[in-house]
Amino acid sequence: MRLPTRQQTSVLPGVAGTARVERRPRVLLPRLRPGDIAVLEHSALDRATAQRLVDAQVAAVVNVAPMVSGRYPNLGPEVLLRAGVPMVDGVGTTALAALTDGRRVRLHAGNVLEDDGAGGGRVLASGRALDRETVEAELVGARQGLATQLESFTHNSTAFLQREQDLLLHGIGVPVPGTRIAGRTVVVVADGPDVEAELVRLRPYLREQEPVVVAVGRSAEAVRDIGRRPDVVVVDADEPEGVPSAAALKAARDVVVRTGRGTSGGELVESLDRLGIRPLRIETDATAEDAALLLAGAGDAAVVIGVGMRASLEEFLDRERSGLASTYLTRLKLGARLVDAAAVPYLYSGRVRPHHLLLVMVAGFVALAAAVGVTPVGQEWADQLSDTLQGLLP
Repeated sequence: MRLPTRQQTSVLPGVAGTARVERRPRVLLPRLRPGDIAVLEHSALDRATAQRLVDAQVAAVVNVAPMVSGRYPNLGPEVLLRAGVPMVDGVGTTALAALTDGRRVRLHAGNVLEDDGAGGGRVLASGRALDRETVEAELVGARQGLATQLESFTHNSTAFLQREQDLLLHGIGVPVPGTRIAGRTVVVVADGPDVEAELVRLRPYLREQEPVVVAVGRSAEAVRDIGRRPDVVVVDADEPEGVPSAAALKAARDVVVRTGRGTSGGELVESLDRLGIRPLRIETDATAEDAALLLAGAGDAAVVIGVGMRASLEEFLDRERSGLASTYLTRLKLGARLVDAAAVPYLYSGRVRPHHLLLVMVAGFVALAAAVGVTPVGQEWADQLSDTLQGLLP
C-alpha cells in the first residue's frame, strides 16, 4: 500500500513532523496521528507493527534499535519501504531523552534536527538512513542465519509444550463459551495486516453459511465494518490497547480474556465488569490469536478458517519471538481442520439462489423454442401465432 505524497510545510530538505516518542510500540501506536514522526525502540521491526505505522500515516520512523537485527529476515522494513516512509535506525537510547515528545523535528541524511523553520536547528540524534539497497542486503545476510534461529525455535517449542501440555493436548483450562461450536465452521479473525481485504472477499461465505465468528482484539471492529457481529471476542489482558470498543464487546455473545500464567488480568476484567460483561478466562502463555484457535479446536469445530493469519516461513518467523512456539504448536494441534481464508474463494462458489434457477429455466425455454421452431409443426405454430397477432392489431 502506497500512501499519498505528504505535503510538507517546510521547503527545507528532509521530512518534518511532530515527534511522538515512546520506546514501546504497543503504547505508541494509539497516539500516532497523520504526519507524526514515530520514535520507538523495536529491534527487527515486524510486519504487523510496520503496517500499523503505515496505517497511522506517519511521516517517518526513527528506531533506537536496528531495523534488521540479522537474526532472521523480518518483514517490517520492506513494508515501510513500499509505503514510502523514510526510516532512520540505530540512533541509540540517549535519543529518547533528547527527542522530547511533541517537539517539532526534521529528518535529513540520518540526522534528527530541531525544526526551527530556518534550517538552523541543532542535531538531536544521529543514526543511519535506510534505503532499499541497504535493507535488501541486510535481509540477505539475515536469511543465512535462519538455521541457528530454527534450532533455538525447536528448543523453545519443547519448553512451551512442557508448560502448556494440559491445555494443548487435553484442552484442560479452555473455557466453554455459550456459543455452540461443535460440528460447525468457525472463522477466527486475527488482527493481521490484510484482515479487512480478506473479510471483504469472505463476505459471501459469511452471509450464506453463517459460521461462528471469533474475533481477536481489534479485529472485532473489522468484522463489524462488513456488517457482521462477532459471536466471540478474545482479548489479551497484556495488551489493553488492543481491546476493541465497548460496542463491539457488548455485541458479542461471549468475551474471553487471555491472561498469562500466574496473572489475573485484573484491570481488564474490572473494566469489562463495569460494562456489564462477564468474561470467560483462559490462562496461557500462548498468544491471543492462538488462544482463539485453541478455543475453536477444543469446542470440536468441524473446520476452522483463519483470517488475517500468515503461513509462509518468513511470515511465520516474523513474529514476536515469545509467540513463535505457541503459533507452531497450535497449528499442529488443529491439523487439517485449519484452512487459510485465501483458499475459501477458490473452494466455495456460493449457494444456488432463485435467480440462478430462473436464468437456467429461461435459457432452457429459449433453447426449446429454437428447436421446435425449425420443425414443420413449429413453423405451422409460428404462422398461426403471426395470423393471430395480426388479427388483434387495428
